Amino acid sequence: MKVFTDYLEFNTRNKIEIIRITDKIEELVEKSKIKEGLVLINPMHITAAVVVNDNESGLHSDFLRVLERLVPYNDKYKHNVGEDNAAAHIWRQFMGHQVVLAITNGKLDLGPWEEIFYFEFDGQRRKKVLVKILGE
Repeated sequence: MKVFTDYLEFNTRNKIEIIRITDKIEELVEKSKIKEGLVLINPMHITAAVVVNDNESGLHSDFLRVLERLVPYNDKYKHNVGEDNAAAHIWRQFMGHQVVLAITNGKLDLGPWEEIFYFEFDGQRRKKVLVKILGE
């Protein structure tokens, strides 16, 4: 079995931001030369998530609106001592943390509307995403 590891790095302009990373992951799958296997995409921060869903701005707005309704960002949280990002930690739990996707014939095996996104909930600083590809 072969193992390939790389990292994506971001410095988001906004505190809350959604970044489509499908093309970057596809490039890394190609670079890995792995034809059959799995790719793990893991944000290395506790206020971010990787999500697979539709690339539609209305849907992205809906995600953020529902998260804000469930866990208001500027509410009073016990964690918000010196930081104001408690909601970002909770939002990440709702959206999930990381994804594992199949590689078939050297390509990501995504459905017709599936895209990969990095969801940042406490940005405006340097962030990393681990991409680990395993297979043959």
